[in-house]
Amino acid sequence: MYDLIIRNGSVVDGTGAAAFPGDVAVKDGRIAGIGPNLQGQARETIDARGLIVTPGFVDIHTHYDGQATWDPLLEPSTLHGVTTLVMGNCGVGFAPVRPGSEPWLISLMEGVEDIPGTALTEGMKWGWESFPQYLDVLETMPRSVDIAALAPHGPIRAYVMGDRGSDNQPATPGDIAAMKAIVREALEAGAVGFSTSRSILHKAMDGKVVPGTFAAEDELFGIGEALRELGRGLYELAPAGASGEDIVAPAKEIDWMCRLSAAIGRPVTFALLQVDAAPELWREMMEKSLLAVQSGAQVYPQISGRPTGVLVGWQSNHPFAGRASYDEVARLPLAERVTALRDPARKARILQEPIGPKNRISWVLSNNLDRIYILGNPPDYDPGPEMTIKAIADREGVDVAAKLYDLMLEADGRALLMFPILNYSYGDSAAIFEMLQHPMGAVGLGDGGAHCGSICDASTPTWMLTHWVRDRVRGPRLPLEQVVRKLTHDTARLYGMTDRGTLAVGMKADLNLIDLERLILHPPEMIHDLPAGGRRFTQRASGYVATVVNGDVVRRGGQDTGARPGRLIRAGRA
Repeated sequence: MYDLIIRNGSVVDGTGAAAFPGDVAVKDGRIAGIGPNLQGQARETIDARGLIVTPGFVDIHTHYDGQATWDPLLEPSTLHGVTTLVMGNCGVGFAPVRPGSEPWLISLMEGVEDIPGTALTEGMKWGWESFPQYLDVLETMPRSVDIAALAPHGPIRAYVMGDRGSDNQPATPGDIAAMKAIVREALEAGAVGFSTSRSILHKAMDGKVVPGTFAAEDELFGIGEALRELGRGLYELAPAGASGEDIVAPAKEIDWMCRLSAAIGRPVTFALLQVDAAPELWREMMEKSLLAVQSGAQVYPQISGRPTGVLVGWQSNHPFAGRASYDEVARLPLAERVTALRDPARKARILQEPIGPKNRISWVLSNNLDRIYILGNPPDYDPGPEMTIKAIADREGVDVAAKLYDLMLEADGRALLMFPILNYSYGDSAAIFEMLQHPMGAVGLGDGGAHCGSICDASTPTWMLTHWVRDRVRGPRLPLEQVVRKLTHDTARLYGMTDRGTLAVGMKADLNLIDLERLILHPPEMIHDLPAGGRRFTQRASGYVATVVNGDVVRRGGQDTGARPGRLIRAGRA
């Protein structure tokens, strides 16, 4: 007697092998049988005729570090077939923490990852000081999916060095030894690795960059020795220049990353993105990482499955913030604000007024109206040049700023547009397509739980299936089996998770049943469901018939079933 049998599906097992018709049987949270016409009965049988059956998706780049302490669902990631997620990326997190410094860690996360500080302040109950204690707290909470955590450089450096650490002063040998000891303690408790940030764009609310941003090699390599000594764990980083702030830095970064991986014998993973200031630099970094692999290093680029940018709309970023006549109504509820913005006299004033000196994003958007695209429904993250606001305004013979203003008023002021900042230098996704061919490339950078008012890239797994497998028209598509492998086997193995990511007897029973032909990614929506009424974008999908975690169905038709089989993953432990 099985617990669950999924019959008559098209099994895409995560290895990259061709899909095949068959059944999948589950017992005691593990896959107990797989193949055509399995014999036996089950407590529940699901007919998967016309559906694909895949492993659960493993999302390696999220920032649910705070949300995981109060939210058992961790949406929007889990709306898109994710059954395992990794947090603690980019050197930010909430452990270790000295008593009394909790508000500083919240300001660090709020500044770097755009998570409302009021939501974190109200939602988090704390109850830990060390990283192992943080994991202990996470382990006590029921949840729908599995979670894992990296030990973040920023809190560790500040914990050891105090103000010297947060001010990014050089670390002494004693400081480095203390940080290494904390990382080792975290790894022994189950952390899946260590993370750091080298990007000067990652700043706390006080304007200071993340502790460790300017760390010298002795610090970076010294901390990495903890991974070498234990023989496990991954080294994750947001490299300098990854967001285009320094076009010379990435080439230097890849050099030390390769030497680091060789020195500690552990994988290093970094963000690989196309930047407008040097739109071919990503190719050089990809080639260098391939050469490093050939020489024995383990250097894995993390790749985004779609352009990285910001959503544009009245509820998010737009070029009219900072103009006096807009700021007069900026704090009104959306419906009242939209009524005020529809007044022709106010619109005329707003369009003529200058932007305030502190509104950098408004200034950037105002000077890039030719690169703001209609998003549409279903959303298209690979739009052609004819879908820019400027192209539309030119066709209609109207002012481009006025056209954007009117478009944002559609859907009662909830309409959204897209401004791609990275991975779209030439107005298409050709660079992403090439990056996805990297044999060591891992699909990541969805930033689930972060940038709540600007993006919703946690929906990338669904986009990978709808766009790259099924719908792309401006270039070649990717085989279903390759995309599923990128979302499952490759991300799981990168983090040493050998018990998931493929469908085979004995593997963890994490699965998705997907109606690929009817899979739809819906537009992002702004909701206010975080603690203290905090806002965030979410994004739904239709076509996920069921998601299974540890043998239990946690979602049916995209809806939470109330099952809570998720666990904290402790690396190095069964």
